[in-house]
Amino acid sequence: MNNYYLDLHVLQTVPPSCINRDDTGSPKTAVYGGVTRARVSSQAWKHAMRKMFTQIFSEEQMGVRTKSPVNLIVKELEQLGYEGKVEKAAAEALKKGGIKLNSKDNKSDALFFMSRMQARKLAELIVAKEEDAKVYKAALADFPAIDIALFGRMVASDPSLNFDAAAQVAHSISTHEVRNEYDYFTAVDDLAPEDNAGAGHLGTVEFHSATLYRYATVNLRELKELLEADTAEAVKGFVKAFLLSMPTGKQNTFANRTAPDFAYITFRKDQPVNLAGAFEKPIFTRKDGYAKKSVQALEEYAKKTYEAFVDGPQEEYCIGAKGEHSENRVSLGGFLEILEKRICEYCEEE
Repeated sequence: MNNYYLDLHVLQTVPPSCINRDDTGSPKTAVYGGVTRARVSSQAWKHAMRKMFTQIFSEEQMGVRTKSPVNLIVKELEQLGYEGKVEKAAAEALKKGGIKLNSKDNKSDALFFMSRMQARKLAELIVAKEEDAKVYKAALADFPAIDIALFGRMVASDPSLNFDAAAQVAHSISTHEVRNEYDYFTAVDDLAPEDNAGAGHLGTVEFHSATLYRYATVNLRELKELLEADTAEAVKGFVKAFLLSMPTGKQNTFANRTAPDFAYITFRKDQPVNLAGAFEKPIFTRKDGYAKKSVQALEEYAKKTYEAFVDGPQEEYCIGAKGEHSENRVSLGGFLEILEKRICEYCEEE
């Protein structure tokens, strides 16, 4: 089967916010093109996507990241009516599969990403009194959940259990320069005496606002090899979650949840193409805002890149603001319908 990539380029404006903080509580930033940009880490947005996945996919399709994988197998053993020492049997099954556990509490040293189907298969092997360690390892090497197939899994104790991520998510950066600001706030003691003019609490919170360029890509061939019939459903869920999810940092303070201004989505056969270079020279404006100029810069840069270095995409669509590709402008719902058809067609090609 040929390689096929789905590239998602998103421009999204967020008002005053602090959606992803560093170790000091400040909004994350990065220097790009010689100026400071707002930044949201890929980890923060992937976490938000996984939370939205729980609304899109069934529990059985989702993986669990935990230091207590024993508990997942125990639950499956109890459902199967296993009458032995369930925790001991579950721990032994994981060890046979290549997972190192602490002898005191049967917890793994690092978080282990495990699908519920993998837990069920191990439980079935325990009930069947299987002794071959290779069979247990095979159960952990197969049956990945949708989020494991998309985001990958690393097992330091046994690299043979690793899953390469079929999707890549870039750190989001602002298309323009930002400068963090501070909000000074006070809280009043409701039971303070009437003659007390002081505040019960004083504090500050750092924030900024930005138009962000966000990028992600999915290797459809790799995902098909892992998920087979569930590929189309997985990609549709990934696209929906990438476009509509939002990290929750300081959300109660700023209520900053917005929808994208613009999404440019392409199908490619050659390689993924990140278009962040459109904003290496920061967008500058005094009164017209950043979103419109960012859309223009993205489309102009895409055209130059296709003419000079890589072929244009097989297909391209845009959602939201009107731009150069307005003839291929669709709604999110309309694109998801197209996406399901295209994935079925692309994955059948050899």
